[in-house]
Amino acid sequence: MHAELSLVPQAASIQSASSASVISPAGFAWRRKDVVKQLLERYFAFSTHETTWSRELVGGATTFVTMAYIIVVNPAILAEAGIPREASVTATVLVAALGSLAMGIYARRPFAVAPLMGENAFVAMTVVALLGEPWPVALGAVFWSGVTFAVLTLLGARRYLAEAIPASLKQAMAAGIGLFLTFIGLHSAGLVVASTSGPPVRLGNIHDPRVVLAATGFLLICVLMLHRVPGGIIVGILCITAVSVPLGLTAWPESVVAWPASLDPILGQLNFAASLSPRLWPVVLTIFVMVFVDTLATLYGLSVRARLLDARGQLPQMERPMLVDALTTALAALLGTTTAGAYVESAAGIAAGGRTGLVACVVALLFLISLFFWPLVTAIPSHAYGPALIFVGLLMLEAIRDVRFDDWTELVPSFVTIAFMVFTFHLGVGMTAGFVSYPLMKLAAGRAREVPAGLWLLAALSAIFFVVAPQ
Repeated sequence: MHAELSLVPQAASIQSASSASVISPAGFAWRRKDVVKQLLERYFAFSTHETTWSRELVGGATTFVTMAYIIVVNPAILAEAGIPREASVTATVLVAALGSLAMGIYARRPFAVAPLMGENAFVAMTVVALLGEPWPVALGAVFWSGVTFAVLTLLGARRYLAEAIPASLKQAMAAGIGLFLTFIGLHSAGLVVASTSGPPVRLGNIHDPRVVLAATGFLLICVLMLHRVPGGIIVGILCITAVSVPLGLTAWPESVVAWPASLDPILGQLNFAASLSPRLWPVVLTIFVMVFVDTLATLYGLSVRARLLDARGQLPQMERPMLVDALTTALAALLGTTTAGAYVESAAGIAAGGRTGLVACVVALLFLISLFFWPLVTAIPSHAYGPALIFVGLLMLEAIRDVRFDDWTELVPSFVTIAFMVFTFHLGVGMTAGFVSYPLMKLAAGRAREVPAGLWLLAALSAIFFVVAPQ
């Protein structure tokens, strides 16, 4: 499997007088690079996951392209809370880079990490705008939730609760994430838009060239994947972007390179003491539950798709990605942004063939590069990456076939999980609804003994979430 280290490269010179092989500097560099490559392949278990360098690199690039929108969207949302947008861009990129790097090197999973959508809106629109808390106090609540996560992870409590989740709910998570991504993709592509009257959503303007290109992009990705073209998803994204520029459908940035903004206005500005006030306890609890269930849903959903679960349906060494999530959330608050966690868009890189932590490392590197090239990164239009999310959603629907349709006590909670994930546009709400409905259905069927003790605890936390969560 591995290259033979005793072979002398062609660049080596042979001295006939001593009959000894002398390796030239170029040959020595080649051999050292080969040894490093082999060590990395062993560290990331390439053979176990049956992957290659090209698949991992393409997987990382694909994940990055599909989630790069966070560089612009997260600061825009947090600006509603008064957090300076320019500094927030830098914080967002740093959190994504450092979190993804930790996920790749420590957890060795192909899951990218970044500030979470939904949680950022909760902080900006509810905690700050509705409840009137200053943003440093809100970030303090984010910090304490991250610390709590870390402690519970190290104590093994999060793993205990995670392993109490039934297999049917795990499959529902994967299918729900698939439909969730599909909806994001349809909206990003302009194929589905909000309705001002009548039904909540409607078909987009199919005469808009952006929408036409989005539909074309989806079909292009499908054809490329049908013919097993390497990197078919990212090829489709780049093709639509390339066509959009000359058509004037996406603006080429005036400056490709931009120096990152200073973090000074937001770095370490969180208010530790005020965030521990009793009036903030419901906020901390809400953030805690939201991130906890979002993390579980994402980790299990992505692991089902990547086939990383073991024979018992569990994710080996789950505490590692959970600890990365927890510490990155605490770091995010210190840097001046909101809760961070594994990103569902990682499914795009997994669909492209990525299977190991090298995918997350590639994402981290690209985020670091984007610190200086973010105008170029953000030039990729939503109608180019939207079709990729739709396609990934299609792939993740595979999990629904393992849901027990012949058992109402399994089917109803699975349906509730999927429906609430998609139609509330929040993974956490879907999971909490599933946690509550599962034991209730078992209880109604006289089969309460089938409910693990840990799931009763999750159901209780979920019920409390629905009662105390600020509206």
